[in-house]
Amino acid sequence: MDETTSSFANPAEAPRGTLAELFLGAVERFGDKAAYGETTYAQVEDAVRRAAGALAASGLKRGATAAILSENRIEWALADWACLCAGVVVAPVYSTLPEGQVAYILKDSDAALVFVSDAEQAAKAREAAAREGRGLKIVSFDAVGGGDGRADGGASSDGDGGGLGAEVVRWEDFLASGASVAAEDFRAEARRASPDDVATMIYTSGTTGTPKGVMLTHGNIASNVWASSQVLRVGSDDSTISFLPLSHVLQRMIDYLFFSSGCHVTHGAIDSVADDIKRLRPTLLASVPRLYEKVYQKVLGATGIKGKLVKWAAGVGREAALAEEAGRTAPAGLRARRAVADKLVFSKLRAGLGGRLRFFVSGGAALAPEINRFFLGAGIRILEGYGLSETSPVTNVNTLDHFRIGTVGRPVPGTEIRIAGDGEILVRGPQVMKGYHGLEAQTREVLTDDGWFSTGDVGELSADGFLTITDRKKDLIKTSGGKYVAPQPIENRLKQNPFFEQVVVVGEGRPFCSVLVAPALDYLQQWAHTAGLAGTPRELLESPACQAHLEEQVFGALRNLARFETPKKIGLICEPLTIENGALTPTQKVKRRVVAERYAAMVDDFYDERFVERTVFVA
Repeated sequence: MDETTSSFANPAEAPRGTLAELFLGAVERFGDKAAYGETTYAQVEDAVRRAAGALAASGLKRGATAAILSENRIEWALADWACLCAGVVVAPVYSTLPEGQVAYILKDSDAALVFVSDAEQAAKAREAAAREGRGLKIVSFDAVGGGDGRADGGASSDGDGGGLGAEVVRWEDFLASGASVAAEDFRAEARRASPDDVATMIYTSGTTGTPKGVMLTHGNIASNVWASSQVLRVGSDDSTISFLPLSHVLQRMIDYLFFSSGCHVTHGAIDSVADDIKRLRPTLLASVPRLYEKVYQKVLGATGIKGKLVKWAAGVGREAALAEEAGRTAPAGLRARRAVADKLVFSKLRAGLGGRLRFFVSGGAALAPEINRFFLGAGIRILEGYGLSETSPVTNVNTLDHFRIGTVGRPVPGTEIRIAGDGEILVRGPQVMKGYHGLEAQTREVLTDDGWFSTGDVGELSADGFLTITDRKKDLIKTSGGKYVAPQPIENRLKQNPFFEQVVVVGEGRPFCSVLVAPALDYLQQWAHTAGLAGTPRELLESPACQAHLEEQVFGALRNLARFETPKKIGLICEPLTIENGALTPTQKVKRRVVAERYAAMVDDFYDERFVERTVFVA
């Protein structure tokens, strides 16, 4: 291991437990309380008992693997708990993945059964089975009809359906096949789980390269649930919406925390979360930064008199937030202005977020400090944390008691953090993975014999243990002049501007950095209307007036950067970066390699001597 520059440990000994024990303890404590929607803990246990029995009846023994290919819904959670209690390893698969990647995960994990949500996902699983020429049992949460041999009202197999070898069974029929298992036998089987047993294989979402199966044990995740429970105040009076993909380890682990704490969970989706928040009025919510960025941009994107009022309130809130961060009592004048800003602006923002939120949790990517500070000024606390799939996932998190904007907080109990000589963050604790499935050499590259995991992230550690992430080690851009540029802080500055939906800094091996920007088209069209411009998004982006305006927005936001850090060329992208077009991972992270390849021709033009005087380009 490289020589370290700083370290901090949060000493605590996590109890060695299993997720099966966590489940049984929760259903015993909360019984008739609603757990998921209107389904009580007792009803959850009954469904999980039958599903676990059905797994055994299907021939899946302890240590076998089942996959879950579905959007968030109660059946996802029930199937997951059933596997954990039956000793079956769970391999979650993002529902947004194309068939080829689904086939890869099913093959690599050696899944013998896959739970799917509907006909679309069942088709992917069937094609995967056909590609590999092996049998695969498919359990569909929704009826899958259509006269092509798929299940419709009962269990079905393909017959001669092209040799796919994929039997499709309805969820209700699957549960019925395990109904005879007695409650005591189910509980006894669940208690056979060991903390060292692999509970799940989380396949990394793949911003680069082929996904790797991260093997997490019962003890890894259970220890992280325990550690998170020590610093996040979650109780049986709380409610939440589970809308990040459950295939992502953050939502899954935090849902275990919610379930074990008696917090009521409603399953939702990213696309509908804004409406769901208003309707369901949760008290807690975990999200990636994209949600907070969109709320911030929408609020600050107001125009006219309302826009002036919002910007004034945001400035007042920022002053109040800075005073709070510094531990100072705000002067009387500021408190008075803050009260007015609250009545006119911030109270409406909180009402739009349901009016009951105690705090947000943010993870999965960096949250711009100014956005966090805006929410703090509005009376909403975002507890930013940090972790990876390989660490179950949480290693650090801000709390209500220990809160510092611009950092990801202190280590959770039982976790040690070190900063290597090259700035890389190293982690050791009970949440660190067992290894990568079938990849011993790659496991040894990141995990030492004495348990230190190399995160691939670069950061700084304060004397009192607050960790600041500066960038991904592999994302650092080295210009041809030998200067290293961290793209994340630059991108975060620009994402605070309501004109910019997505931002990617490029420039590896080039004489200077440049930036690709996907504008927020709705907001841009509002501006165009007031400026007397009209046309399609491309026509607007190609107009000199629009380009001059966006150029001013970009360079205005990047004042005070070092000369070598400041992008010199701007590429305007008409098509937003999305999961569907392959530019984002299922957790909304930019696939930098994909974006660089897609816009390679435009990037080359940035550095072409023919365009030395040109600043703005359109793709």
